[in-house]
Amino acid sequence: MPETGIDKARVRRSFGRAADSYDEVAVLQRVVGERMLERLDLVKLVPQTVLDLGCGTGLHTGALMQRYPRARLLALDLALPMLWRTRCRGRWLKRPRCLCGDMERLPLADGSLDLVWSNLAFQWSTEPLALYRECRRVLRPGGLLMFTTFGPDTLKELRQAWSEVDRFEHVSRFLDMHDLGDLLMQAGFAAPVMDVDRMTLTYASVDDLMRDLKQLGAHNAATGRERALTGKARLEAMRRAYEKFRRQGVLPASHEVVYGHAWAPSAGSRAIPFSGNIR
Repeated sequence: MPETGIDKARVRRSFGRAADSYDEVAVLQRVVGERMLERLDLVKLVPQTVLDLGCGTGLHTGALMQRYPRARLLALDLALPMLWRTRCRGRWLKRPRCLCGDMERLPLADGSLDLVWSNLAFQWSTEPLALYRECRRVLRPGGLLMFTTFGPDTLKELRQAWSEVDRFEHVSRFLDMHDLGDLLMQAGFAAPVMDVDRMTLTYASVDDLMRDLKQLGAHNAATGRERALTGKARLEAMRRAYEKFRRQGVLPASHEVVYGHAWAPSAGSRAIPFSGNIR
């Protein structure tokens, strides 16, 4: 099974500290979430219970409540300060029920959900197969999992620039679209559909990029990262290495966004047992 090498405790701390600044810089997260919502237009589903998994500050929790006004909306995140923000979404008499927990060990009953919706959170999973199995467990027969996550070309310029400076892991590893599809099948989902969108943000300097990542809470959570402080000389060497990517006066930051959805097999049907090798 592919390993992500993510330090979950660091993820929790980083996003908790970023709760107050997250919405200001979550440009990509907002755009991708809106595109996900558009994809729901193509799905014939009237859910009674919906989970916004890895909800963050609830950027799209309110939109899900508006789309499904009769549904019970749950919002789960690993970082409690993020949930304080999410709690304010919706109307006074109808707010999401917020749960602080681990997406790989959901505090929910088997077959209790009709829709699991997750925008750019799955890349922080330490056990992707366990995550998909949990989503499968809590979905009712015929329920839908819809998600986005980052693919391996995300922040490839930053990864390459650091690789010219030292051998530490400065950018988290992200799984390939095909590996994700295999994991969905192995977890018992039916008819997985995967596709990729490539987006590029631009910055005046690499320091601006790193500042945005910090305000998002997207710190380097790789288990192979250096634990000591990075010296000024190496930071300056990384800045020089990143400059080779400058075009038309700006520096690019590539993002490979993977879109996926899959169904929990309907009652009376069964998923085909998975016996292949994970690439």
